[in-house]
Amino acid sequence: MIITEAAAESAVPAVPGDAEATGAPEREQLKDAAIRALVQRIHQLQAERAQAFRRLEDLRIPACRRGHRQYLSSGPPYDFPRYRSTVHEVTQAFAAASREVLAVEAELAGPRAQPLLASHVRRLQQLEETRLATVALLQLIGTPELTGQDNLQMHQLKMKVIKTMEAISEVLQDLRFDAESAE
Repeated sequence: MIITEAAAESAVPAVPGDAEATGAPEREQLKDAAIRALVQRIHQLQAERAQAFRRLEDLRIPACRRGHRQYLSSGPPYDFPRYRSTVHEVTQAFAAASREVLAVEAELAGPRAQPLLASHVRRLQQLEETRLATVALLQLIGTPELTGQDNLQMHQLKMKVIKTMEAISEVLQDLRFDAESAE
């Protein structure tokens, strides 16, 4: 349940104007950056998201003995403060990356007049939101109370994560290729 809340909190709407509404300082830094630098920043943000996903995975992998599994194995009484802290840190990482991705999208869509590149970034954001929500559902299904109740659903969700990750890779390749063409 906490993971679902974390996913909902970190799912920043994929609307370009929202980055401007938050007054994101990233926006100022983007004004003078070359398109190539903007695309490189998107790739850096994807690396940060990958790291956040690894932390999120650590929440459910028994060998790590952290996060979700540690929380479940600690109780009752459960070590909820540590679990909540880890979820909060991961949520903040996802939210920060999303805000900056939206700022790059706004820069590409507006001042840079690169609607194709902006659409790739928007699609990337949408796919990442889907991936995060799906991973959160997988965690919920993996809780002791729900384990084994619906293996088919768990398999379908895992396949959805894999397909979403493949789509993310394709969008990143398209972004890189089209950015090279735009310069």
